[in-house]
Amino acid sequence: MLESYYTVKPEGSEEVTIQKSRFIGYVKRCETEEQAQDFIQSIKKKHNDATHNCSAYMIGEHDLIQKANDDGEPSGTAGVPMLEVLKRKGIKDTAVVVTRYFGGIKLGAGGLIRAYSGTASQAIETTGVVRRQLMKEMKVTVAYHLLGKLENEVRQSTYTLETINYLENVELIIYVESGQEEEFEKWIINLTSNQAEITPGDSSYVEFDVTSE
Repeated sequence: MLESYYTVKPEGSEEVTIQKSRFIGYVKRCETEEQAQDFIQSIKKKHNDATHNCSAYMIGEHDLIQKANDDGEPSGTAGVPMLEVLKRKGIKDTAVVVTRYFGGIKLGAGGLIRAYSGTASQAIETTGVVRRQLMKEMKVTVAYHLLGKLENEVRQSTYTLETINYLENVELIIYVESGQEEEFEKWIINLTSNQAEITPGDSSYVEFDVTSE
């Protein structure tokens, strides 16, 4: 598993008008090629009266599945430029469909490339990008008199406090980046004068919003 990677939020869209043609970009997180194909077909069904429904997707830990479709536009003017947007942004597990309603003005090859890549890029920006970081769940159990200090220190650290369970003793569920578990345990031991019980849990991805530049 990758320690971290970038992808889009679950789903989103954006519409732009270029030389009287409507371009509607749809973006969806897809973790399998089947999901990507289903998404593309759903947009084609929704816009079955459109001039074109061009698509691209990149899927897999190492981007092994890459597909682009011009859907009737001149070869290389739609699907591939959209795929290049995904590559340039370094986004994994993402499918993009750009629907076009022709407005009567031909854009030429260069204009089409700019229109499709630009719409895809804007749709991705509107949808939002996240960094998925592989984290280890660590349960830290302490007596109540240590809670205030520990909670304050964790919130000011690079670790992520997920929840606090108020039981016989207090449990803090904290997410630690993969590979930092040993460093985290030493930090907790020092912080609590070795008065904490630390129990490692499962590893899972935690998502952090990425602010566009």
